[in-house]
Amino acid sequence: MGSSPGKLSPSDAVQVTGRVTWFAVGVAGLLALVKLAAFIVTGSIALLASLADSGLDLVAALATFFAVRYAATPADEEHRFGHGKAEAFAAMFQAGLVLLSATLVAREAVSRLIEPAPITQGYWALAAMALSVVVTAALIYAQTHAVRKTGSIAVTGDRAHFSSDIAANLVVIAGIGLAMLGLRWADPVVGFAVAAWLVWSAWSVAQGALDQMMDRELPDEERDHIYDLATADDRVMGVHMLRTRAAGPLVHIQFHVDLPPAMSLDEAHQVMVAMERRILEVYPGADILIHPDPRGRAEPHGNPHLRTEAAE
Repeated sequence: MGSSPGKLSPSDAVQVTGRVTWFAVGVAGLLALVKLAAFIVTGSIALLASLADSGLDLVAALATFFAVRYAATPADEEHRFGHGKAEAFAAMFQAGLVLLSATLVAREAVSRLIEPAPITQGYWALAAMALSVVVTAALIYAQTHAVRKTGSIAVTGDRAHFSSDIAANLVVIAGIGLAMLGLRWADPVVGFAVAAWLVWSAWSVAQGALDQMMDRELPDEERDHIYDLATADDRVMGVHMLRTRAAGPLVHIQFHVDLPPAMSLDEAHQVMVAMERRILEVYPGADILIHPDPRGRAEPHGNPHLRTEAAE
């Protein structure tokens, strides 16, 4: 389970995600080369499936590498809310590549079912897959640590892809082993299994990216925490119209706050500044917008199209 975005400042978040994306690029490149060499020697379709996945892993890792850095760049005149959603676009790109990989693998599996071929030099294939499992496990450990600290959707997508790789690689090892025992049908069947796993992985990655692109609310426990931080001052009489959304390393928070009607503008300003500071201590990557309302004297206002019971 990852942390929510905004728990680190964008500069701190990109330091964490920057290191792990470098690692991911290196791992994907190494595994693609190892599997290519093993496929040339063995001709295994299951190994080809894993090779195709590793090749797309490399492309996806490069996309993530650049996306997390661009997402953390400061707002500019054309993007006044920052560039955080670049991570979601990178995750969608990853999902598309994974789906493409699944299609190619399934096609090759059909071809090999129609015309079975023996596995040669199977021990080389097994050694390549075993190395892949060990190196990928180390990468996932590092990615999990980064996601817990940053909540990065792009790194989460990469981690989901590499996590599926471990299970797929274990299935490939089983398929190659069975094929070496004479069960030629096992190799293409395993290819189908890998393709199905990749489709599921693509959907998981796309779902998380779509949540950010569609401005899905933060989890209820995060919203409750924000509410508690906002109402920690006794002078705050209530909070309503709380709306939140994540964008890469950033989180956008806005709400209306009920204050005593007789409170001066100067005091109201001080209350809201203190409120912002409390929230920023927990969410350094937050963009906060607070609207003050005089308790009991504020008529309903704002765009009714954006009002929901949950936000009241």
